[in-house]
Amino acid sequence: MTQSVSIADLMAQSGVAFGTSGARGLVSSMTDRVCFAYTAAFLQHLAAIGQFAPGNAVAIAGDLRPSSPRIMAACAAAVRHMGGEVDHCGFVPSPAVAAYGFERGIPSLMVTGSHIPDDRNGIKFNRTDGEVLKPDEMAIRAQSVDLPDLFDGDGMLKDVASAELLVDAATPYVARYVDAFGDRALTGLKLGVYEHSAVGRDILVTLVEALGGEAVRLGRSDRFIPVDTEAVRPEDQQLALQWAAEFGLDAILSTDGDSDRPLLADENGLWMRGDVLSMLSARALGIAAIATPVSCNSGVELSGLFSAVERTRIGSPFVIEAMNALVTDGQASVCGYEANGGFLLATPVVLDGRTLAALPTRDAVLPILSVLVDARRRGVTLSALQAQLPERFTFSERLQNYPTAQSQTLIAHLEQGSEAEVLARLTGMFGALAGEADGIDRTDGLRIHFAGGDIIHLRPSGNAPELRCYTESDSAERAAALNGEALALVRDYRGPA
Repeated sequence: MTQSVSIADLMAQSGVAFGTSGARGLVSSMTDRVCFAYTAAFLQHLAAIGQFAPGNAVAIAGDLRPSSPRIMAACAAAVRHMGGEVDHCGFVPSPAVAAYGFERGIPSLMVTGSHIPDDRNGIKFNRTDGEVLKPDEMAIRAQSVDLPDLFDGDGMLKDVASAELLVDAATPYVARYVDAFGDRALTGLKLGVYEHSAVGRDILVTLVEALGGEAVRLGRSDRFIPVDTEAVRPEDQQLALQWAAEFGLDAILSTDGDSDRPLLADENGLWMRGDVLSMLSARALGIAAIATPVSCNSGVELSGLFSAVERTRIGSPFVIEAMNALVTDGQASVCGYEANGGFLLATPVVLDGRTLAALPTRDAVLPILSVLVDARRRGVTLSALQAQLPERFTFSERLQNYPTAQSQTLIAHLEQGSEAEVLARLTGMFGALAGEADGIDRTDGLRIHFAGGDIIHLRPSGNAPELRCYTESDSAERAAALNGEALALVRDYRGPA
């Protein structure tokens, strides 16, 4: 006996919907039935475009939050129900399972909530040739799937099949970078690895040692820690300062929960901004053209290092679409990156005669390694390397537990009226902080330019009840202070009189 279920209806009922990085929601809402249905709809869509058929394999992996094994089992059950075979990759980084799938021409999925707290989780889907993009998401939403009678009254599987044999996605992922950079690329460097609960923590240590560096393990946790590379927690800032001084480190390496977004601290224990790290990585790799969201540091244009910079909405699907367009336009080498540091390589690059294949999905390892190797080659510290870029500094933070509807109401009010009226309203709200508003960018959220050069960018999160604020100024201290002041104004804002 089966029951036909509309995915659009299920998304509305469960609250587990697509944001900027797959489907996410509360763990309590991500029942086995919901996760099974979404996976079945994903494969049904791929079947319609010729990327899946019964008998094909589907790769599945997950992060280290407590709910991931259960959700992985529900996704695996859906794969088998659709006639597929499961390649169980275990607990490896998102880019590792994606690379495994791309190499074999099979779909893959990653059970992860990335950086968000572990009361939430998600599923990130990959086609055989790249990430699921917005047209794919719309097609998945439009599916109706027939669900078998496998679930109890709470939407949980009545019987869970024993786990499949593990396949090794970690070894080829490590080999990708050892082969590209060489086994002496990090020789002489003493590198801290902040492990916390990142799924790629052991892989980072393995890579440091395989490339000739000395790895110092730091801060491993059995409890899930929601490390956000765009809004580094004060305690993580303090830990990095402490570790750098205590151990005499050249750098500290880390990632978010599913290890697709990097964290790299310099020799002083100061975490680098993700977009600055990505700019340095693009330079180290000899990239010609870049796709990056509107929220990222404007130093990429000011640097004059790149032949083309295409600005996009926030989210890897939009970055990938822009990368693809740059490749089509004939750019010799193309990458994309986000403010969180996730780095996407659209074309192969050659490093000292070794070819590094494209990997068009967010990756934490490439920007970290490429910048460390470049600093070592130049004989400079990471702080000195960063000082070579234009003096534009960004900062981001968020209001948590700030309902999406409230964020949208705020933005709608601020944008109401003519351009002159909007600029006057924004000057009235933020003028004491940044002066006269003289321009706005509505690419994604509301990005406000001020006459003195400051930028305040407000954007509702696409996958959590949060309001993001991005700021940019001519000093790191000014960008951080402006961010805190802007968020305080927004938090206390009570709407139009």
